[in-house]
Amino acid sequence: MTVLSFPFHPVITWIPHSGQVYQWNEHKTVLGSSNGLFPMMANVDIAGPFHEKGTNLMRVLVVEDEKKTASFIRKALQAEGMIVDMLHDGSEALIAVAHTPFDVVVLDVMLPGRDGLSVVRQMRQRQISTPVLLLTARGEVSEKVEGLNAGADDYLSKPFALEEVVARVRALGRRSTQGKPHTIKVGDLTLNTLTREVSRASKPIDLAPKEYLLLEHLMQSAGRICSRMTIVEKVWDYDFDPGTNLVDVYVMRLREKVDSGFETKLLHTVRGIGYMLKESQ
Repeated sequence: MTVLSFPFHPVITWIPHSGQVYQWNEHKTVLGSSNGLFPMMANVDIAGPFHEKGTNLMRVLVVEDEKKTASFIRKALQAEGMIVDMLHDGSEALIAVAHTPFDVVVLDVMLPGRDGLSVVRQMRQRQISTPVLLLTARGEVSEKVEGLNAGADDYLSKPFALEEVVARVRALGRRSTQGKPHTIKVGDLTLNTLTREVSRASKPIDLAPKEYLLLEHLMQSAGRICSRMTIVEKVWDYDFDPGTNLVDVYVMRLREKVDSGFETKLLHTVRGIGYMLKESQ
């Protein structure tokens, strides 16, 4: 049985598909078997009750080749209302940070493809200033110094408490958002990531939580095609089901609120692929 610290408060018994039982005890600690803790959580919107309404959603990239550890970290961050992407390869991580505006990167040192230190060095050489929290099984001072000198912002040795990972990510996130613009504009459509207020031509638009997340993703990707698979993974954190029309339903709702009554349409369908938000056809 493994024991991991986890930021939950109530004492709850969780019975996943395997029939095994897990508990959060009064010390906010998760007790679970080595088979993993959250096989059912993919269908649960766990960010809801833990997200503080009106605050900006942090987007975090977790890069860890131990998939079980990566999953634990991802669920802990999601439980705090963060949007989390997960990769297991250093080379893929470097491509991701070059094309996506993450607030924080949680990066393991020992990775296939390209090790974590090399990823950090390349990020800094390319002027990518996203804060990086390095994770490693090695705890010697010289190795910590090497990681920090490579460009990392913080360093955490394994084993670690998930509460500490969450706290450090939050601290790095606050640092990364200082001085960062909080307003996204596409044409006359404006979105404030701090207040979550949306307007078009100065007219306020009231959006449901998932509608807001969908619009934020589309606006951050303005001018680029967003596939249905990518939208589901980014907005709902589900594995994509080709048979679902979830994205199409929400895009239809969003289009009614964003484009209805305006001559210039911003939300466009790319037939057979997905959707794109841009100023004109």
